[in-house]
Amino acid sequence: MIRSEILKSIVPVITDRLVICNIGLPSQELFQLDDRPSNFYMLGTMGLCSSIGLGLALAQPGKVVAIEGDGSVLTNLATLATIANNASDNFVLLIIDNGSYGSTGDQPTYAGMRTSLAKVATACGCEHVIECEAEETAGTLQDALDANRMTIIIAKCQSGNIDVPVIEMNPVLIRERFMAEVASRNSGGT
Repeated sequence: MIRSEILKSIVPVITDRLVICNIGLPSQELFQLDDRPSNFYMLGTMGLCSSIGLGLALAQPGKVVAIEGDGSVLTNLATLATIANNASDNFVLLIIDNGSYGSTGDQPTYAGMRTSLAKVATACGCEHVIECEAEETAGTLQDALDANRMTIIIAKCQSGNIDVPVIEMNPVLIRERFMAEVASRNSGGT
């Protein structure tokens, strides 16, 4: 499986969740698969998806899923220490680890070499870290959401991209519709 296939497999699991999605191709793929106001697509700021996801989880009671890539996490390893020291049981970080910087040409990452993001997260103090194969991702993610405890999932998959168009929606509109969705949920809406 490649990243886009993982995303397709988890759409039924994340449909009713607040989702922060990693910059580049992951956001474009999720946008094409299941565009919803409850999805926040990162169009810039590589490495901050997990930080934004944690902040959102800490600021409101709804479940939050941050979908990050191994390359992005490697650009901001401090996020794992921050997550460990500010645990929020409504937060799940899904790291799709394809061992490459998929959005920029599939250059190898250190996670595809000797660096284990699961071991790094554990060393940072994260208590619930699960590494799984791509085919197990949807079930592992559902279990994590059902467990009501902060969890980091590292889903190992093959490198590879599908052809998807860029997201042409204005970034301000993406932000505004997402913020309206969060506000609606927190005022007794959906």
